[in-house]
Amino acid sequence: MKIAIPTWNGRVSPVFDAASRLVVVEVGEEGESSRFETDISENFLPSKAMRLTGLGVDTLICGAISRPLAYMITTAGINLIAWISGQVEDVLQAFLRGNLFDIQFLMPGRASHWGKGPGGGHGRGRRRRGIHFP
Repeated sequence: MKIAIPTWNGRVSPVFDAASRLVVVEVGEEGESSRFETDISENFLPSKAMRLTGLGVDTLICGAISRPLAYMITTAGINLIAWISGQVEDVLQAFLRGNLFDIQFLMPGRASHWGKGPGGGHGRGRRRRGIHFP
């Protein structure tokens, strides 16, 4: 599986649409097998989506993302996990451990979608076509 995380100063880039660097990690049954960083400074959103496809990315973990770009990415068959923040390495390890949706990794303002705000958050988390919006 290839996991991609846009990076800015060692953290998950706050807005994928404007991200210029991407860390791509290949993980197999025995753990991480390769890692590289690449340029994704394309300003044309379809080019950014095609770049992910060309890299063979299976899962994109990112911060904020526009709906049009999210649609392009998921239509290409890439699993999208959005509204995540934190240090890239911490986010990657949390994903591999299965606890990426802990409150510490959610972008500010997203906590209520996991039942932490008034009303308990029932029915507020969204998942459509491989898009995971906490």
